[in-house]
Amino acid sequence: MAENIRLEVVTPEKSVVSENAQIVMAPGSLGEFGVLAGHTPFLTTLKTGALKYKDESGSERFLFISSGFAEALPDRVTVLAESAERRRDIDIQRAKAAVERAEQRIQSGGEDVDFVRAKAALMRAISRIQLAESR
Repeated sequence: MAENIRLEVVTPEKSVVSENAQIVMAPGSLGEFGVLAGHTPFLTTLKTGALKYKDESGSERFLFISSGFAEALPDRVTVLAESAERRRDIDIQRAKAAVERAEQRIQSGGEDVDFVRAKAALMRAISRIQLAESR
């Protein structure tokens, strides 16, 4: 049996995951990366997307993460995310409402619209919906 690594996913508000994993796959800013026990240490930024991991029993688990940082060490992966939630905790209706709000802001085209923030909110909502509906 392969060695496990410790996965810690935290946000400014709470600890979302603190458990052992066989493998962790995360959306790095330069592309998705995977970490197994014994991995070479590195630090990277993360983009909004799905973090996947296999727990100790081999079951696949999924989380939505919204930007942040990941540190990989030979025995641990630590993710510091702006926001994170388990797939089962995603409120699809809330995410769909967020898509509508963001699209309305973008389409309004007013001078007071922050397009960068609106597009980021749209991408977060779309990523949540895609992850929640992939069950």
